[in-house]
Amino acid sequence: MIKILLLLLFLGAVVSLFSGLFFLIRDGGSSRRIVYSLYLRVLFCVLLLALVVYGFFSGQLVSHAPWL
Repeated sequence: MIKILLLLLFLGAVVSLFSGLFFLIRDGGSSRRIVYSLYLRVLFCVLLLALVVYGFFSGQLVSHAPWL
């Protein structure tokens, strides 16, 4: 369940990134849609980071790195 949420938040951040690029090219940087896209991207990334931290502390996500 948590991995699906992580994937959805990551995809939301990527879509927001490319929509901001589209608005920048199309509007020339003169509209508020770019700011709204940046706001959404930051929100998705903050939620993604919080969910990863929660996943590690709850034990739902584990690291298989050999140096840990």
